[in-house]
Amino acid sequence: MTMKDKLDKNNVPRHIAIIMDGNGRWAKGLGKLRVFGHQNGVSAVRETLEGAIEIGVQYLTLYAFSSENWNRPKMEVKALMELLVNSLSKELKTFQKNGIRLNTIGNITDLPLNCQEKLKETIEATKFNTSCTLTLALSYGSRKEIVDAAKAIAGQVKDGRLNVEDISEDIFQQHLYTADLPDPDLMIRTSGEYRISNYLLWQMAYTELWFTSKMWPEFTRNDLFEAIVDFQQRERRFGKTSEQL
Repeated sequence: MTMKDKLDKNNVPRHIAIIMDGNGRWAKGLGKLRVFGHQNGVSAVRETLEGAIEIGVQYLTLYAFSSENWNRPKMEVKALMELLVNSLSKELKTFQKNGIRLNTIGNITDLPLNCQEKLKETIEATKFNTSCTLTLALSYGSRKEIVDAAKAIAGQVKDGRLNVEDISEDIFQQHLYTADLPDPDLMIRTSGEYRISNYLLWQMAYTELWFTSKMWPEFTRNDLFEAIVDFQQRERRFGKTSEQL
């Protein structure tokens, strides 16, 4: 029996978030430059995305480039930006064929103009696709996202458009970058690191976490299915007792 055969098709996570970690270390272990790992990481993205669509995952959010990643060596950042543009150009046919809608969260205006333009172009071309929403977190940091939401709400209160008494979790959620996305059901992180690294801090309040020692370029759809099988064996109580479920 394969890992896919073990899946309960009626309990597939609606939204999966992934921290794609370990590209550079994987390449270094092979005696290659870090960019070699990032290039091979694109294949893992394709494999994971196709696996997610195969079993009916509706939302997939990938931590592609954090706000802290700007501190990496300039040559690596430049190579990552070029890889992003080239990958979007190459994958557009795949997006259209599989009904994938591209979305982004983060401070996109921090990216080079050619990256911004390619993202806008691909988002526009895929906006009517409905099988799966692929969200790329780019120049993203969850603490800044929360601060930006707080500033926006404070501005509305100052202008008299919102009463302090009316501020709720739902109101706050509506001011996050992910306002149009459901919270993740499952978060996967590769490379053997056990932290969430400023990723979707508000949204992952009740997300199930799954970690693997595999580096991102090694990750396959079978690993995705394994994570989901493990997810399906957990009891999600959301503060209730087992007897209440």
